[in-house]
Amino acid sequence: MKASIVIRTYNEAKHIGSLLGAIVKQDWSADRREIILVDSGSTDDTLQIARCFPVRILHIRKEDFSFGRSLNVGAEAATGDALVFVSGHCIPVSATWLADLLAPLGKNSVVYTYGGQLGNEDTRFSEARIFAQYFPARSRVPQEGYFCNNANSALLKSAWTANRFDEELTGLEDMHLAKRLVGFGHRVGYVANAAVFHLHSESWPQVRLRFEREAIALRDIMPELHLSFVDFVRYWLSAVWLDLREAAAGRALLDKAGEIVLYRFMQYWGAYRGNHQHRVLSKQRKEAYYYPRTGKIT
Repeated sequence: MKASIVIRTYNEAKHIGSLLGAIVKQDWSADRREIILVDSGSTDDTLQIARCFPVRILHIRKEDFSFGRSLNVGAEAATGDALVFVSGHCIPVSATWLADLLAPLGKNSVVYTYGGQLGNEDTRFSEARIFAQYFPARSRVPQEGYFCNNANSALLKSAWTANRFDEELTGLEDMHLAKRLVGFGHRVGYVANAAVFHLHSESWPQVRLRFEREAIALRDIMPELHLSFVDFVRYWLSAVWLDLREAAAGRALLDKAGEIVLYRFMQYWGAYRGNHQHRVLSKQRKEAYYYPRTGKIT
């Protein structure tokens, strides 16, 4: 099986070198692998760093960007049997990451896999708890349901050809596609040991924006899901209490308490706002969702 590794980038200079370095060191022969980088207007050293590696670089205009469109551009250019998607700020944990992620494809009706995600010492406490919740230590191949995450995933090219990513969603294009695939009788698999370090460097408003745009997309996937203001308050307080209790057990309460309260507030306030947003976005709001470092949104 040949793997086409597709990486979306926008100002990923901080981690792109480590990511590409880990990819070329995988226990997977170079003749069965290609790396495609889809950049949407980086202004830092992302592209200069990428050119030090055997990478094919494609460009998408900033104003044309969406998560699904960027992946479709990379998939169209791919020549592999499998498409591997990894975010530009993720770094594989082991040299068997690629082989482990690809191993279940084509078996037991599995056409889509996703791997574990971990934080590091700089990861916010609550985000590390989210990683542990959604990416547990035990694999599920195949799994029930259609949860999936394109920060670290693999998809048979044949499945993508028949079912491209939705290019209008503000996020969760992975779950949207997985739901369709499951509806056609395919399966999704979770591979815990195909893990990456997922390293966010976000301000508090950027955390809120991420959860807000995902909540907007979730309305297309699960239109029956409604989040009331009472739900927001209840979920926020509950998550804060559980995180504080966990931090206290690890003797990190004093260091992490303020961060926990803020992170969980941004998570659930963003989810509440996104659940109540109108689906049609202005150009200004769209750019703020996709490029929060440069856009402004209230």
